[in-house]
Amino acid sequence: MLGEHLLFSDFALLAALFRQPGFYFSALSGYQKWISILIGLALLGALAKLFVPDLGPHLVGLALMLATIVIMGMTLHSSAFAKLAPRPDAEADLRRHGLIASLLLYWQRWHETGDPPALPTPSGVKANEAATTPELIVVVQCESFADPVALTANVELTLPGLMRARAASCRWGDLNVSGFGAYTMRTEYGVLFGRSEAELGFRCYDPFLTARGEASYALSTRLGAIGYDCVFVHPHDLRFYGRDQLMPAIGFDRMVGADHFPPVPPGKGRYVGDRTVGAKLCDLIDAATQPTLLYAVTMENHGPWMKDRVPGSSGGLEAYLHHVRNSDAMLSDLMDHLANSGRTALLIFFGDHRPSIPGAIEPGPVRHTPYVMLRFAQDTQILSAEPTDLTPDALHHAILQMVD
Repeated sequence: MLGEHLLFSDFALLAALFRQPGFYFSALSGYQKWISILIGLALLGALAKLFVPDLGPHLVGLALMLATIVIMGMTLHSSAFAKLAPRPDAEADLRRHGLIASLLLYWQRWHETGDPPALPTPSGVKANEAATTPELIVVVQCESFADPVALTANVELTLPGLMRARAASCRWGDLNVSGFGAYTMRTEYGVLFGRSEAELGFRCYDPFLTARGEASYALSTRLGAIGYDCVFVHPHDLRFYGRDQLMPAIGFDRMVGADHFPPVPPGKGRYVGDRTVGAKLCDLIDAATQPTLLYAVTMENHGPWMKDRVPGSSGGLEAYLHHVRNSDAMLSDLMDHLANSGRTALLIFFGDHRPSIPGAIEPGPVRHTPYVMLRFAQDTQILSAEPTDLTPDALHHAILQMVD
């Protein structure tokens, strides 16, 4: 479904499985849940039947386990092992060494990777003293947002808000993300921290695991140092990816989580709607009394795309298109609100990855999502631009260039 094999960093997500089981198990259909229960019972029965009560075999097994641990520890620190996988190339290393060895190799290389040198604190003109600095910077990381025309080649699925935004953008194009159907944190890290996957090395697979040691690179840290009030908005459990701990550590002054949003009405999907998130952003825009960064991560387009996800829908691509049109409407709402606010502003809107919809949208080499950057000012005419493709880390630096 995701076009990747198991990685060592995937084990970090096990905590979320136990903390929020409904988030994962609700993605299974009824028959899948029953099959899982039956298999689990069969395994317990087999264990009980095959269990040997004699102490001798268990002592032999314990000795073998301890010996294996010692041998593996020696192997991990051997000179021969140190020469393997000097740089991340997961597909090639899987073919060359196999899954178990690749998991161990990549964990070891990740563990050996140190934090980069800290960046100096910005010492330029404060945001409220610079005439060219936008009063508001609104960044919207839209869950699974992709251009339906790029996904299906059907021009009848053109999103009007996206087309309007592209026409008014100072910069727009394709955002070349590395993940497909998941791994939101890779794109989010790139935009927030501005470090490329090549710079990350073995940290690139889940950069949030080590992001606290790179706080000086964060957009929130950089902008906070020149006077911006930094607010992180996410209509879901902030413990996912450790955002509840990470975001304050990298300079966000306030967190707007799930408890700031009303419950999802029946028949409106699994998650808080994007237009509801857009309305909250408009409220925060109106309430801002100093230069402010609003960084929002939406949830409406999160899978799975099962039948009746939208009442009466067959699920799959049809359900996805219903929700992605709401994301497009949110983009239009924000454009209108900022244009009418009479304040200098910068709006950045992008998709974190493409959706994984089995049978409709499958993983492949083309993975880009759209991004747009729009400037709003009382005395500045918005000029259209030619498309420019960026990576998430390049988008980070493009935002900072607009602020300088």
